[in-house]
Amino acid sequence: MKVLCVIDMQNDFIDGALGTTEAVAIADKVKEKIALYRKNGNRIIFTRDTHGEDYLDTAEGKKLPVPHCIKGTQGWQISAAFDTEGCEIIDKPTFGSYELAERVAETENLEGVELIGLCTDICVISNAMLIKARLYETPVTVDGTACAGVTPDSHRNALESMKMCQIEVID
Repeated sequence: MKVLCVIDMQNDFIDGALGTTEAVAIADKVKEKIALYRKNGNRIIFTRDTHGEDYLDTAEGKKLPVPHCIKGTQGWQISAAFDTEGCEIIDKPTFGSYELAERVAETENLEGVELIGLCTDICVISNAMLIKARLYETPVTVDGTACAGVTPDSHRNALESMKMCQIEVID
């Protein structure tokens, strides 16, 4: 079985508080990947960046003072463009999720894991590195055509960094 990790495809990252044109542009590719994994009977796990009302007082909030993905808000929700039915959803308070890596590791007959979503240069790379460290003999792939970074340059830099860590990158 394969696992698709759909990272933070939330309203605030697509067209909300931290949205970009690049994030909007990958939506169709993300939908295609989800449909393909579902059709093939594979496991799909979504992550959801999750902050509290005190976000601006947190370490992250002090470095990025833009309230976003506040639990329970419209911006926190996974975009309605993506079908999450039958999928697992993990709320994560920071960039990378140990819980995601562990849930992937618990997959029976795991053949490989693929990551897509937002942002390539923050949460996608963090989770890809955690999963690769946890499952160093398992193929880990990131589809760069179904990811977007904070900027096009930081997106490309993140993909190159992942390649150096033996994560297969589709670009």
